[in-house]
Amino acid sequence: QVQLVESGGGLVQAGGSLRLSCAGSGRTFSSYAMAWFRQAPGKEREFVVGISWSGGSTSYADSVKGRFTISRDNAKNTVYLQMNSLKPEDTAVYYCAASPIAGPPTRRHHDYNYWGQGTQVTVSS
Repeated sequence: QVQLVESGGGLVQAGGSLRLSCAGSGRTFSSYAMAWFRQAPGKEREFVVGISWSGGSTSYADSVKGRFTISRDNAKNTVYLQMNSLKPEDTAVYYCAASPIAGPPTRRHHDYNYWGQGTQVTVSS
């Protein structure tokens, strides 16, 4: 069992930065691939970025490549999402999720067993 709690969301102007954190509980946190998804009003939840259990493999959606960076600290049971050069279209609720699937992080939301409650990110123009 893994419980996830996101933090770090907020309101920022376009071009600004935010850093999201996802704190996980449970001794097996380091064995899970982790990902960030987001959901804007009226839209489906979409994959943003994922990282393998070791941190050695990452996968980014084209829309955030070069602007967002995912990292993890397994000693602290925490995953981070550094978001730079934010755009209004990045506005959404951001969720972290954990998947037991080994290898490169999957982009399919149904491969993720555990989800946080979400944190709101709002980018004003």
